[in-house]
Amino acid sequence: MKSTAILLLHCPDKQGIISEITKFITDNQGNIVYLDQYVDHEDGVFFMRLEWELADFMIPRDKIEDIINTLYRTRYHLEFNIYFSDEKPRMAIFVSKMSHCLYDLLARYKAGEWDVEIPCIISNHETLRYIAEQFDIPYYVWPIEKDHSNKDEVETKEMELLKKEKITFIVLARYMQIISERMIETYPNRIINIHHSFLPAFIGSKPYHQAWERGVKIIGATSHYVTSELDAGPIIEQDVTRISHKDTPHSLIMKGKDLEKIVLSRAVTKHIERKILTYNNKTIIFS
Repeated sequence: MKSTAILLLHCPDKQGIISEITKFITDNQGNIVYLDQYVDHEDGVFFMRLEWELADFMIPRDKIEDIINTLYRTRYHLEFNIYFSDEKPRMAIFVSKMSHCLYDLLARYKAGEWDVEIPCIISNHETLRYIAEQFDIPYYVWPIEKDHSNKDEVETKEMELLKKEKITFIVLARYMQIISERMIETYPNRIINIHHSFLPAFIGSKPYHQAWERGVKIIGATSHYVTSELDAGPIIEQDVTRISHKDTPHSLIMKGKDLEKIVLSRAVTKHIERKILTYNNKTIIFS
């Protein structure tokens, strides 16, 4: 597969942006293989994802960002990021004791569904080490005291490992710890969480038991980027399933776990494919 450059951008909506950017690509012998755009008419903001082949592109890849910055940032008040298809994202997985999401992520990885590397799995418990060993991925454990007295120390060690392994994004696969502001600032819109409800939803523990007690007719799951406001980051993916009075708390949990796996994997897929653009605490998901 040919190497490509991927441009994700947003700016105030203005006539001629698409033609100007695409002309820049084609004038420099770039073959465009993907273009998707969206205009938020309420806020007057233009969003675009553009991908082109690098084989005959006249501009060296290490100069593309500088040239786009010089030509268009001020002119269009452009905010953008450049990615390259042959540079694999490096994903760290954080887990606690629940295995369903971890198994699903690793199975998709080993099946070759994702063009990604997973250098490490990090946990606060030994419980899931056997899964990491099955997939031959290093598993690191830093227990956290019940009073959280050592949490800063643990997170410092985690961040040292993430830096050493050149991690580009993190997936919380039912990691039952709150991520600090320090880590969030280091990985902005690059920490993906799976929430065991359709947000906004039942607050606290045992959401499926709460759903059963209230007699709800649907349950759901939500994947979002982590921000300092708990469970309020930009939503990437959501889904629901119907239930009835015949369901029990156990059957709700089983259905919920299936949803969590599906919703988290969809979110991770979009992130790996560089098809997510965040803006004002919401996401634009390109097809």
